Amino acid sequence: MTKVYAVLGDPISHSKSPAMHNAAFGELGMPCTYHAFRVPPSDLRDAIYGAKALGFGGLNLTIPLKEDALKYVEPDPIAARIGAVNTIDFADGITGHNTDGIGAMHALEDAGVLVTRRNILIIGAGGAARAIAFQFGYSGGDIVIANRTKERADRLASDVRVGLSELGKTPSIESIGLGAIPGKIDDADILINATSVGMHPNIDATPVPAGLLRPGLAVFDIVYNPRRTRLLLEAEQKGATIVEGVRMLVYQGAEAFLIWTGREPPVDVMVEAVVRELR
Repeated sequence: MTKVYAVLGDPISHSKSPAMHNAAFGELGMPCTYHAFRVPPSDLRDAIYGAKALGFGGLNLTIPLKEDALKYVEPDPIAARIGAVNTIDFADGITGHNTDGIGAMHALEDAGVLVTRRNILIIGAGGAARAIAFQFGYSGGDIVIANRTKERADRLASDVRVGLSELGKTPSIESIGLGAIPGKIDDADILINATSVGMHPNIDATPVPAGLLRPGLAVFDIVYNPRRTRLLLEAEQKGATIVEGVRMLVYQGAEAFLIWTGREPPVDVMVEAVVRELR
């Protein structure tokens, strides 16, 4: 019998998840299908419980459903503290996970970047930055969060500090405005752009001047359209290690695939499927 998986969101037509997961299921010869469904927040409860009742294998959630989903799932410790769920597993009840942060970590590791106990400068204070800060802080990294509105960075830093202390972790978490980046970037091992700056069609924008980039720095941009943002192109020219956003997109999906199936996901096949969709 075919097992069904799906991503829910609103809008959802742009999602690359069906191509990515169906390619993975096909590569492994698994009798599974993956679909995208437009679900507004008002219908989320019915959609989750309906998928459970129909025997779905699992769900992914995207904007604007990740926070609302906490009301309808049993979140794992990291997802509970992040305050958002992007993956639901029905194997034992209705369990919520957040694979965005681990997806970012695996993307960097795949590029040969050491990710534990590093100094990490994160630009942004939205949902992606939140997941990444929690995950890297949990892994022992010292975090600096930079945001245009420093108050948002302050709130996120406080949330991460409190959330991780509840899990017995006490990393250094600092918050700064964007103007303070030049004074912090020299201490950073990893720079992560967790904003939409540089995303198509605004491809000439960059969150960090090229003059601040250097060899020995790992630069990761969560933007995946274009694959090589201006930030990544300039970082590469400066001799930095670069990591494309498409890798995070795939690895957060790969982590969900592993949670659902217990099978090692064919990451290269998933990357190829996403790249084809982006052409």
